[in-house]
Amino acid sequence: MRDWTSYDGVATTYARVHAPRLEEPARELVHLAEVGGGQRVLDVGTGTGAAARAARETGAWVVGVDASPAMVDEAQRATPGAANAVAEAIDLPFRDGTFDVVLGSFVLAHFARVDTALFDLLRVTRPGGRQAFTAWADANDAFLEAWLELVGRVVPREMLEPTMSRAIPNHERFRRPDALETVLYDAGLRRVRVERRTYEWTYPRDDYVDGLTSWATGRFVRSMLDGPGWDAFMARAHATFAERFPDPLHDRREVLLAVGAKE
Repeated sequence: MRDWTSYDGVATTYARVHAPRLEEPARELVHLAEVGGGQRVLDVGTGTGAAARAARETGAWVVGVDASPAMVDEAQRATPGAANAVAEAIDLPFRDGTFDVVLGSFVLAHFARVDTALFDLLRVTRPGGRQAFTAWADANDAFLEAWLELVGRVVPREMLEPTMSRAIPNHERFRRPDALETVLYDAGLRRVRVERRTYEWTYPRDDYVDGLTSWATGRFVRSMLDGPGWDAFMARAHATFAERFPDPLHDRREVLLAVGAKE
């Protein structure tokens, strides 16, 4: 059975539905990190490459790494000729001090061993270099509650919640600016700054529901159901959203942007 915690099975959907909405926070992350021409940049957990593309537009040399081969394929498809590789954030295949800037878009929550990952990211950052990360900071909204209600009909919450910790073990932790600031200081970064931004996006309603399948909850439910069961579940999801919400959907998300420097 395919590992449901991986993005390999949903990379195409993720690229179609979510990736276009990540361009704006990616550009602002690059700006916060003061990425510029001639710098060497690592985009860890690059996904479909939004932050890597934004950094490349400044004239920087950029390499993106991700644990999912399918996501790396999507990043390569979006930016032919870009430097991307399949790699974990721990034991990165780079020499000490290789990069001027390390970027991580919505990746910290996925690290089971955050301190270990940040240790290796600091290793490949040169003295005086910078690291910058984004993290989701918003609470549940009506869309998510409707989705969780549907999920709860097939997977009890007492089973779902501990299971989700396998895929996004630090999601709740890094919703808080103080937690994000503390973990970066503890990793050895200094002059850490955390800012909160709000982004608003519009989705065709059916696209939004399709996009939910790429979330950890969607990937897990799909792993629990057979083909016809999954098709029936998704039919209920589309019908429920059609009953409750307008088309298109207006989505509002809060994001934390953090930057720090290696001394």
